Amino acid sequence: MSTSLRNIAIIAHVDHGKTTLVDALLKQTNTFRHNQAEMTQTTILDSNDLERERGITILAKNTAVQYGDTKINIIDTPGHADFSGEVERVISLADGALLIVDAAEGPLPQTRFVLEQALKQGHKVIVVINKIDRQDAEPVRVLHEIEELFLNLAADDSQLEFPVVYAVAREGKTWKQLPADFTEDVDISALVEVIIETIPEPKVYPNEPFKMLVSNIDFDAYKGQYAIGRVNYGILKSGQRLQQLWGNEKKGEFTVQALFTSQGLGRVPITESMPGDIISITGSTTAEIGQTMAVLEVTEGFPPITITEPTLSIVINSNTSPFGGQDGKFATARQLEDRFNREVKTNIGLKFTTNPNGLGFLVSGRGELHLSILVENMRREGLELEVGKPQVILRNEGGVITEPMEELVVEVPQEFMGVIVEEMGKRLGQMQESSTNDKGISRMVYHITSRNLLGFRSQILTKTRGNGLFNSHLVKFVPQQPTSGQLRNGVLVSSHRGQTSAYALEPVQKHGQTFIGVGIDVYEGMIIGIRNQQGDLDVNPTKLKKSTNVRAASADMGIQLAPPVELSLEQCLDFIEADELVEVAPTMLRLRKKILNVDLRVKANRK
Repeated sequence: MSTSLRNIAIIAHVDHGKTTLVDALLKQTNTFRHNQAEMTQTTILDSNDLERERGITILAKNTAVQYGDTKINIIDTPGHADFSGEVERVISLADGALLIVDAAEGPLPQTRFVLEQALKQGHKVIVVINKIDRQDAEPVRVLHEIEELFLNLAADDSQLEFPVVYAVAREGKTWKQLPADFTEDVDISALVEVIIETIPEPKVYPNEPFKMLVSNIDFDAYKGQYAIGRVNYGILKSGQRLQQLWGNEKKGEFTVQALFTSQGLGRVPITESMPGDIISITGSTTAEIGQTMAVLEVTEGFPPITITEPTLSIVINSNTSPFGGQDGKFATARQLEDRFNREVKTNIGLKFTTNPNGLGFLVSGRGELHLSILVENMRREGLELEVGKPQVILRNEGGVITEPMEELVVEVPQEFMGVIVEEMGKRLGQMQESSTNDKGISRMVYHITSRNLLGFRSQILTKTRGNGLFNSHLVKFVPQQPTSGQLRNGVLVSSHRGQTSAYALEPVQKHGQTFIGVGIDVYEGMIIGIRNQQGDLDVNPTKLKKSTNVRAASADMGIQLAPPVELSLEQCLDFIEADELVEVAPTMLRLRKKILNVDLRVKANRK
């Protein structure tokens, strides 16, 4: 058994190298044999397909490495604010944190959020300035920015002193001092030594009755449900009888079937828990995040975990389009409800209820990315859905309707500064700061309501040709503000069902950009493009040219069409208006009007 233990959370902004640094820790501490596949992999902890594809951490997860006689539990947490529910609940497993910051970009808004969570817990923080080998790296400037951030967030003066480690994570190199030569033959040891020196061992009370807060839930086909938490009180043995408490209220009892601890990427069985360790317990089918598991004589549980309330909601229903059921499993209301019930057990930032205004379910989450990841996962499971326009959740506070106000930070090349100012003017954003550095990068800070920010991401990526870097976080709730209204042009709507032809699409493209090409099945009410002016336009993309001879029949071959615009799921959700839906199927995304028939749609708009 290890003679010492450290529990650390790794927190960072998206793409600052957090997962890459974990890779280096796993590989260099001999967690894997030299011939194991993991030794040649990157983003080892990002086991979820979406995590690997997007290069972000979505699900908090923990692993463990052994360095000498010290076991280090590492909790890898998401860096995107939409997954802050994951950050809030698992950071309590740790006694300290590694804050990883890019040596060129410096601390960004989401860096502030995760650091604030760690400091609220009273954690010791080690700052890792990563990517110091970048051509545009400015580690000295970045360190000053980090010091200023700590000055604003620290709860007491002791938190203003923190060790700094410099790193090139992708090469597995770390230094205690800023090196002059990045090619120096060093490894991850400097970081591990600072962890052991700085992060305290967990405070444990092994002689007290066993009591553990459930911080995470996991499943597998062999052992069933795992309840995961850190053991500060008592020692647990396999076969013991435990009760489940919600606060001080007893919810049930069960017998511990098996105990596990983390080792590398996997779990290994143990006969009894080590004080301060993070363990997994099987035997309960009703465990929930926030529950207390304790021996039967305990009468007081831990306070349940509380997290920030959702700020955005969408309506999700089974697919009702004319093409429903052709591309995957038909998702009935019962299937959707079962799926959501499974999701909220582990995704505590998510809530759902039956839609009070119609069919389907009202699903609430922490942001557009948070909700789109859920929809994408359901799509990959073979379900067919239809999803409505995201809506900001308003609050009634003492009779006053309030809405979330966000701080938006935008960084773009100076040439696109006018584009941002124009777009934010349309959206009623209020500029707080503006500056341009000597490299020609403009940084602007706005306060803007969440309702006026919806759809901004896809708009700005298009208008800046992908050069925009932007991040936002909730700052406060304010009395309901005016909205900018619809900023998007009208759409091109199919008036017929059938298959598209080049002959029909050629005149359609004179009215705007199309989302579909030739030979695509469409139906009445399906959105096939965006118009180049306000107001929707119904078009027939299925017309065929009447053929009177061979030359006329082959005339379509000479038609030159612009390539269709392809939208991702997030872009589709950004794009649609209140009278539209995204049809989500395993291999297809379609946009449609809620009311498919053009005559019925016109009548509804007149009311």
